Amino acid sequence: MIKNLEQYPIVKETLYDKEGLEQFEKDIVEDWELGKIKGPVHLSGGNEDELIEICKRIKPTDWVFSTWRSHYHALLKGVPSKWLADEILAGRSITIVSEEYKFYASAIVGAIIPIATGIAMANKIDGKDDKVFCFIGDMAFETGGFYEMHKYATNYNLPIVFVVEDNGVSTNTPTEKTWNDKKREIPSDVIWYDYKKKWPHYGTGKWVVF
Repeated sequence: MIKNLEQYPIVKETLYDKEGLEQFEKDIVEDWELGKIKGPVHLSGGNEDELIEICKRIKPTDWVFSTWRSHYHALLKGVPSKWLADEILAGRSITIVSEEYKFYASAIVGAIIPIATGIAMANKIDGKDDKVFCFIGDMAFETGGFYEMHKYATNYNLPIVFVVEDNGVSTNTPTEKTWNDKKREIPSDVIWYDYKKKWPHYGTGKWVVF
């Protein structure tokens, strides 16, 4: 179930179906396990249906800010699969950036939140009809940076939508245990969904919980 999604209208059809997303990531897994990728990889999986539905709300001219787990976000934003695969093979999986497609990813927890808010402020000042969609995990949601930027965006009525992808863990530790937060309050304008991730925090293999 995706919370708070209905308030955002559908503006386009999806560019990929579930099988297409999964096949792209299977190819990346094969390259990773053959040692062809020259850097860290954080694989997407288990949230295809939710992302396909959410990304129907994102126009080609909108901005998307993502996390270290960015492959599906990039594909659904319209980033060409060949270009994306080449970036991943070159070791830039966790720092995918395309000015042409208005896509930016960072591996630093919460680092994209103020940058995304700044772009939203610039869009408003310039009178542009473009939204910013900022994808974060449940770990970044708990940080002070999120609450400050969400308050700022709300107070200034900025064209930004925060999307929280809750896989229940802060890297390798259950988020509830990390933050001792048992009564999480979700703002009504924040899109939120829970999912069980398919891959460990990093690469392939067994997921270890601390």
